[in-house]
Amino acid sequence: MLSAEELLAGSRLTFDVDVPGSVLHPDDADAPDGTVRLRPLTVHDLQLIVSAASADDNMLATLMVQRALVEPEMSVAQVAAAHAGLVQFLLHHVNSVSGIAATSDDLARAAQAPLTRAAIALERAFGWTPEEVSELTVGQMLLHLQLLAEDAPGE
Repeated sequence: MLSAEELLAGSRLTFDVDVPGSVLHPDDADAPDGTVRLRPLTVHDLQLIVSAASADDNMLATLMVQRALVEPEMSVAQVAAAHAGLVQFLLHHVNSVSGIAATSDDLARAAQAPLTRAAIALERAFGWTPEEVSELTVGQMLLHLQLLAEDAPGE
């Protein structure tokens, strides 16, 4: 069994991320690469960020990058002044080191998962919202799917 200390250890890790010169200085093809150090965002970080940026997606990205940057330390104003391409590049890596990034393969696997396919079938058949389907138990989902199968013509 994992201990609480083992579960929390990941939040203390840092990751060095190479930033291509073309991202740092898009107007200079010969710009040298650089390196930043990021840490994963914690649940507490995300709660603060969402609370502070509740109505502004751009502020959300800025705050996520600012909170995750270990070296160099930057203020919110400094991150907000950076060009959008750099912030987008850093945000991608913040999401990745924080475990909140999904690749297209991850999304494809999730879309093919039996539970996902069942939820979509129920949404379509009964006109339910994803929230309504998520409130069903697995047993209720199976019962409704069985009823759909019995009502399907030619089967």
